[in-house]
Amino acid sequence: MKFDPKIIGDLSIFEQNRLPAHSDHNYCTCAEEAEAKGHEFTHTLNGTWKFYYAKNISMIPTGFFEESYDASVWQDIKVPAHIQMEGWGNPAYVNTQYPWDGSEELLAGQVPTRINPVGCYVRYFSVPDRFGDGPVCISFQGVESALALWINGKYIGYSEDAFTPSEFDITDAIRRGEENRIAVAVFRYTSSSWCDDQDFFRFSGIFRDVYIYTYPRLHVRDLRVETILDDKYLDATLRLTFDVTAKKGSAGKVSVTLTDKDGEEVAAGLEKIGSKETVLSLDVTEPIKWSAERPYLYDVNISVCDEKGDVVEYITEPVGFRRFEMIDNIMCINGRRIVFYGVDRHEFSANSGRVVSDEEILTDIVTMKQNNINAIRTSHYPNKSTLYRLCDTYGIYVIDETNFECHGYWDALQRGFHKLEDAVPGDREDFLPLMIDRARSMYERDKNHASILIWSLGNESYGGSMLLKMHDEIKKWDPSRLVHYEGVFWDDRYPETTDMISTMYRPVDEIAEVLKKDRSKPYISCEYAHAMGNSCGAIYKYTKLTEDEPLYQGGFIWDYIDQAIVTRDRHGVEYLGYGGDFGDRPNDGSFSGNGIVYGDDRSPSPKMQEVKFAYQPIKIEFSGDDIVITNKHLFTATDEYQCLMTLECEGELIDAAEGTIEVEPLSKKIIPIPFDLPDDDSGEYVLTVEFDLAKDTLWADAGHEIAYGQQVIGHMKPIEHKKKKMEVIHGWCNTGIRGEKFEILFSNLQAGPVSYKFGGREMIKLPPRPNFWRAMTENDTANLLPFRAGQWKLASMYLSPKYDHGREVTGYEVTEKDDTVTVSYTYHLPTQPAADCSVAYTVHSDGIVDVKLSMDGAQKLGELPEFGMIFTMDADYSHLKWYGLGPEETYADKNHAKLGVYENEVADNMARYLRPQECGNKERVRYATLSDDRGYGLLFVGEELSFSALPYTPHEIENANHPNELPPVHNTYVRVAKAQMGVGGDDTWGALVHPEYLLDTKGKLEFEFSFRGIVH
Repeated sequence: MKFDPKIIGDLSIFEQNRLPAHSDHNYCTCAEEAEAKGHEFTHTLNGTWKFYYAKNISMIPTGFFEESYDASVWQDIKVPAHIQMEGWGNPAYVNTQYPWDGSEELLAGQVPTRINPVGCYVRYFSVPDRFGDGPVCISFQGVESALALWINGKYIGYSEDAFTPSEFDITDAIRRGEENRIAVAVFRYTSSSWCDDQDFFRFSGIFRDVYIYTYPRLHVRDLRVETILDDKYLDATLRLTFDVTAKKGSAGKVSVTLTDKDGEEVAAGLEKIGSKETVLSLDVTEPIKWSAERPYLYDVNISVCDEKGDVVEYITEPVGFRRFEMIDNIMCINGRRIVFYGVDRHEFSANSGRVVSDEEILTDIVTMKQNNINAIRTSHYPNKSTLYRLCDTYGIYVIDETNFECHGYWDALQRGFHKLEDAVPGDREDFLPLMIDRARSMYERDKNHASILIWSLGNESYGGSMLLKMHDEIKKWDPSRLVHYEGVFWDDRYPETTDMISTMYRPVDEIAEVLKKDRSKPYISCEYAHAMGNSCGAIYKYTKLTEDEPLYQGGFIWDYIDQAIVTRDRHGVEYLGYGGDFGDRPNDGSFSGNGIVYGDDRSPSPKMQEVKFAYQPIKIEFSGDDIVITNKHLFTATDEYQCLMTLECEGELIDAAEGTIEVEPLSKKIIPIPFDLPDDDSGEYVLTVEFDLAKDTLWADAGHEIAYGQQVIGHMKPIEHKKKKMEVIHGWCNTGIRGEKFEILFSNLQAGPVSYKFGGREMIKLPPRPNFWRAMTENDTANLLPFRAGQWKLASMYLSPKYDHGREVTGYEVTEKDDTVTVSYTYHLPTQPAADCSVAYTVHSDGIVDVKLSMDGAQKLGELPEFGMIFTMDADYSHLKWYGLGPEETYADKNHAKLGVYENEVADNMARYLRPQECGNKERVRYATLSDDRGYGLLFVGEELSFSALPYTPHEIENANHPNELPPVHNTYVRVAKAQMGVGGDDTWGALVHPEYLLDTKGKLEFEFSFRGIVH
């Protein structure tokens, strides 16, 4: 058999000579080797290969796969790696559009010819002596998008599915005791690439491990593990199905023991095996059940013995006993209603694309557990096997998704470029075999993982009868799990394609309305809260719906990590690149940056603060003198945590109590507040109740916070002024005021205070100005907020006391009283219709300055992003301390954070979003200080301020497309505001900020705060 390049354009051919898919269990020779994680049956081919990059199929070197071909002059490439990440071609980020759109006119199933690079790989290897005379196979764990394989010049086979293993028997092609030549052609696009249109960077290459392996004469080729709990969820049957490869004439037995975490035997059995499927069942009395809360795993220890009783193969496979099912149209695990507090997760690394190390995967799992995330949807393809093993071990529920997406074709269909009968896959039988093949490969590899509860047919591929057939096939293979598909929402001809209602980015109110009318299925949001840039506003509404509506069972935030690649600009400055930064045309820009963790170091972004609170499994509320604790855990009582209660007065600890409080799973308890609360006006007190880990876990140390609640009692005392000596100097253009330690100079010409000195230090560089603008977030830009609110940007930049083309000016007004001087300014705004605002500075003799900003209703000027003042200070004033919500940024619709006293550097408040945008705001701020290294600075005080201190103005921030484009830092810009509108985040293609988080501009707007100099 010879390889025919035409098969890459044949939908009916997606593999040749590929071995059947099988479970991902590991096997070795004995228990000791299993303990040592031995690999005596495998030999890695990872490392350096010879490589040639052909821009298209016609440019593949003739006969490169022949033994006589000299590839020694080729360049080197690393395996595993993406071709584009190693310097050949460009990474290309597109979302719905196909990467060849506009370059070649193609119909579904046709293959690009102009832009279809082929990677030609060659390396030499020897079969290890330890393989003996056993069979030799090769495994490619992941290749994008298709591979053709030759060994010693002999064509072996072909495979197209990128995200599940492609394995071939090469026994007859290898030479033992000699060097063997392997040649691989990797094609970037094939006919099945129409089904690979996920929202991700487009790469190609051998991006997961490659190895050869052998197996003994009796070998468990495939293992199926089923844990069948009885209807009381008490006892279980462990059913093991063995698909055995036996050398001709060989027979033997499998000896099985089930052991617990302590190595104690729980059950055991023995069964004869041969060359056919064998089933062994074990009764297990009261096994500890597996769940994300309690991910208890047993070990199934399998000894494969030959006729003499000698062990020829040994397998240890972790197993979790759990039952996932539908009860009264509600998804339940071990009999209890499940709620998915989930994220969608692309497999991605900023340094290596979809080549993700085990350490990076572990970092993700630990971060999720630390932030109350209990579920992953593997968007939109099967992940590396390591992920599922870690989810089994650490406790994460998984929706495992087939590598299947045809979004670009569906999008074109919706826009009228195609008819319904042309939909891919729709009702087209020619796509069905490859769909079934991809689903089967996923199922067979992953079927034994306790963490996987649901199989997904794929993503955003519209609907049709082919997807229904795919659903039915999976249910035949595995009736123990449910099947998910969202696209039925768009094409509802076959609603039985999915076992649950699933939608993307549907508002909470609409979900509730659907469930009022249709209670036949549970409902999940397989994507919601589009976390692009500064986002995740109002996500609490979704988690609240899980409490109010039993059929709504949670959702998956889009998505977990920013897809961005480390690159450098022309000056050698490193930054994270997105679509278009790699010469990729077409592209979809920064739409790849939707993560709640940063792409470079995988650390949580500020959005995670809101996610952790929304997903916390214990709810703490307050009613009078009582604390109401609701335990949302399914299987964990709260006495497994340490409960810490504190009473603070404006950041100072007054009292504390620590102990355990027992609230049973899915129960509520009311307990009295253990402190004597103040009933006078002695200040503002904050009562905090938190639950922390009592013991170290795999994913966090004892003391890690799981959940908290807060109650504020009383109010801060107002500023008390002390009458001191004050001097007022009346100039022709300026008014000066001097007092003890301070002096301030008001300018009529520059329309504001041009100087405020304290202790001889200048505190401001420019006159404070009214500010109505924030740097646009990507949600703002997407919903065209600049179209509606753009006048406020002009107002912030160009407001002036002048009028009549600058010939006339509305001068300041100075009013003197016994202990105060008030200087008032009126500003005219460059808006249509015309509007004015006024600012009054009232200077007290003790140096405190009260500021009052006023403006008449301005509803006709569009949504108001912010209403406040902006101060320009020297960059030396870089230390920020505030009493308000923190420690991360907060906004009107993203303000679930602890009230307390926090400190950081001004630069720390620049969130590392892929595109610079509004960030760093602090809500409910009572006071804040900006100081330099010597302790000089300004104190700002007010009634629950919206407060921000950043190294850049809003205008500088939104002029930069990447952080490396921001200018050198010269100043600290302090924005003190009555309020800023919410950030939104239902989606990033038109969703508006919820109305309750907008600023009300119908009536008069007024805002007051105070500032004064400080020195520590």
